[in-house]
Amino acid sequence: MGQAAVGDGRDDGLVIRTAANALGGFLRSRRERMTPEAAGIAPGATRRRVPGLRREELAELAGVSVGYYTRLEQGVSGSASSAVIDALAVALRLDPAEHEHLRILAAPRRPTRPLSRRSRLRPSVRELLAAIPGTPAIVIDHRADVLGWNRLGHALLAGHVDFDAPDTRIRPNIARMLFVDPHHRALYRDWHAKAQVTVAALHQAVARHPIDPELERLVGQLAVDSPEFARMWARRPVRTCAYYLRELDHPVVGRVTLANETVTLPDDDQQIGLFYAPLGTPDADALTLLAHSLEERLTPATPSEQENAR
Repeated sequence: MGQAAVGDGRDDGLVIRTAANALGGFLRSRRERMTPEAAGIAPGATRRRVPGLRREELAELAGVSVGYYTRLEQGVSGSASSAVIDALAVALRLDPAEHEHLRILAAPRRPTRPLSRRSRLRPSVRELLAAIPGTPAIVIDHRADVLGWNRLGHALLAGHVDFDAPDTRIRPNIARMLFVDPHHRALYRDWHAKAQVTVAALHQAVARHPIDPELERLVGQLAVDSPEFARMWARRPVRTCAYYLRELDHPVVGRVTLANETVTLPDDDQQIGLFYAPLGTPDADALTLLAHSLEERLTPATPSEQENAR
């Protein structure tokens, strides 16, 4: 993918790079995060000019030459063997999600066409959403574009947006809403945790789709519009989890804590997000209340009710 700088043009990490440079940027971010003490390196007599480990220190820990590691980090060498990646992961003490992300970034890349097509929601998935009216559900693609939701999912997450918005040319985007839409942002009592997960998901999407102009534009515009996004993006968070507890402050039902289960659709780079609470709990009662309020809004008024309303 071509480079797309954002912000004031400085190389502060807010760039979607080629696969080689993405690999180097991730390695650099984790090297700078790693302290010499954590790596078992005794403090030296000279003052350190850079945070974290020096390149030569990491290269020695991983058992590779300084020149080879430097080429990896500078993007001159765009791939590395599995043995080298595993050694670097151990030296940097990466968690399993970070290790897998490093593998994806380091995998040899074949020339590929830019991914520009619009994601489509399969009719069967649309029918599935409609078949679970009692459970809030939403489908997003790798760009965090909303492809569809059921009525309760729409009412829970974005009641201020038109229900049919996913079918329009410009779809709602969960990442954009989270950082620049005050209504959606106010929904999350645990906004920072949700934001970190969202940025991590976009980083992983970039690794899987290194040539995606729409994804590139999304990240670039978010970095310009939201300093918080820019800072989070530069830290290159990586997380993999299909289950979260979401603490919401909903404008209709108030405070509610819901489980958020994410299911990846086979053969599609799409995910279904489901929100629920154990039966018999106040949180489940809140979802029932939201469903009732939705029914009242969608049920046409009778002639007598219309007359009384005049």
